[in-house]
Amino acid sequence: VDKMSLKWLSLLLLLQLTCYFSSGRCGKVLVWPMEYSHWINMKIILEELVTRGHEVTVLKSSAAILVDPNKSPTIKFESFPASVSQEDYENFFQQLLTEWIQGAKHSFWTKITTAQNIFSELSDVSLKICKDAVLNKKLMTKLQESRFDVILADPIIPCAELVAEILNIPLVYSLRISPGYSIEKFSGKLPFPPSYVPVVMSEFNDHMTFTERVNNMLYVVFLDFWFQTFNEKKWNQFYSEALGKSCFLFVSHEDLTPGISLLQEMEEFVQSAGEHGIVLFTLGSMIRNMTEERANTIASAFAQIPQKVLWKYEGKKPDTLGPNTRLYKWIPQNDLLGHPQTKAFITHGGANGVYEAIYHGIPMVGLPLFGDQPDNIAHMTAKGAAVRLDLDTMSRTDLVNALKQVINNPFYKENVMRLSTIQHDQPVKPLDRAVFWIEFVMRHKGAKHLRPAAHDLTWYQYHSLDVIGFLLACVATAAFALTRGCLFCCRKLANARKKAKRQ
Repeated sequence: VDKMSLKWLSLLLLLQLTCYFSSGRCGKVLVWPMEYSHWINMKIILEELVTRGHEVTVLKSSAAILVDPNKSPTIKFESFPASVSQEDYENFFQQLLTEWIQGAKHSFWTKITTAQNIFSELSDVSLKICKDAVLNKKLMTKLQESRFDVILADPIIPCAELVAEILNIPLVYSLRISPGYSIEKFSGKLPFPPSYVPVVMSEFNDHMTFTERVNNMLYVVFLDFWFQTFNEKKWNQFYSEALGKSCFLFVSHEDLTPGISLLQEMEEFVQSAGEHGIVLFTLGSMIRNMTEERANTIASAFAQIPQKVLWKYEGKKPDTLGPNTRLYKWIPQNDLLGHPQTKAFITHGGANGVYEAIYHGIPMVGLPLFGDQPDNIAHMTAKGAAVRLDLDTMSRTDLVNALKQVINNPFYKENVMRLSTIQHDQPVKPLDRAVFWIEFVMRHKGAKHLRPAAHDLTWYQYHSLDVIGFLLACVATAAFALTRGCLFCCRKLANARKKAKRQ
């Protein structure tokens, strides 16, 4: 056994002993992950669970892209063969990404239709992988014998619900957001009043005009109808009654930490920027390159600003790249955002990046592409913390002016610092809160007492339509009786007057 293996073995033993002698109880957590930024976000929770002495096991298919055991030595992985190859799986995601980016340029109805097609395709591929796991008798037997306490899952790719049912363990969602808030509403019974809660991809904020509220209501009705039947068509035959039997808790966390020291070469480049500082540019974990024309437009814009630029980019080196710009295949995004030299952040608007920029008080230039990114940038623009541009149509001048605006105009820095102060003002760190609820579910065997009674109501009972109908019927009956009584009295009075006149 090499020294590195002994090191990790000793660390795991120490964690187990720490848990054994602590007042708490170490649990066994099974994980059904999602790829790309969803996995990056979830891995933070898993590593913290391991630090606290829990045993974490990730179900990893042979098609996994970023879910890599070599990059997470403290986490256990249970691999299983998938009927989809890794290459096909990655190409599938890239194809969906291209479709989504193209659809995001159009109206809401076009965007939502594109999203519907994408989720339908994703559902088909996910069903194959789910069957590969659930129908693998050797795998399921091993999982049952392991006696897990809880399963943590990303609901974008279904299947964890069925695994939880088979293993008879509670299910916790690590949820970023779902189109139409379908998962939040139907699994968690969380209220989303359309009067001030904008629908995902609508790009509205919480202060809507009358017209926007009308559109938002129409979107809600459409999405409710669509998502009520989405999973039924694709998954009902595979596990018709598994959904809703487990206890669902939603863990929404964005754990944000101060930046740490950078690699020496990168630190030297950052420090060489002097008083002008640096600009950070990344389009996330899924976008690796772009057309040469776009890259040259962006590079030429960077060459015109006094700041040094760190650009996460894997494509061909642009011909117009200036000496103030460095290209990197990977950058420590959070650490750079936390660096005192950072002046602006050019981002696609992913949730992780936006929260990190807010945490460190860095104004943004948003280039949203798909999914919740346009909504995120719309919210930041409304708060005065960002300027929005279109990646496909912006000119060199547009990008230069946007950067000058967020860097030189104190309005943006003041607003994002205000948001940062609010975000820092929490009694419990988001990561601690996320881990607490996972441990809470394990300690209380599913925490069934937290299950909302709304699950036991029909849709008309949930909205009190039967009560409203009854009360309206009572009012209508009373009004009818009162009207009839008045008419009767009027007739009697009229007849009495007629008799008096005749006499």
